[in-house]
Amino acid sequence: MKKLLALVIAAAFAVPAFAADEAPKTKQVCIDVQGKDGKPVVDPKTKKPKQDCKTVKVHKKHEGTEIPEKKK
Repeated sequence: MKKLLALVIAAAFAVPAFAADEAPKTKQVCIDVQGKDGKPVVDPKTKKPKQDCKTVKVHKKHEGTEIPEKKK
């Protein structure tokens, strides 16, 4: 029983070590804020369109293999 408990504890500490190797890549995406009339909202101080910015993760695109067509 003690060996099983020791194994579970060791596994719990080993998993985060592998996950911490790579930090996810992120980028910031900004979109102009639009009013009810559909026109961009302009900031009165800077005279530039007001923007809503969010940070998003960048995912890798994996190349796939073609699916073979069925013979009739």
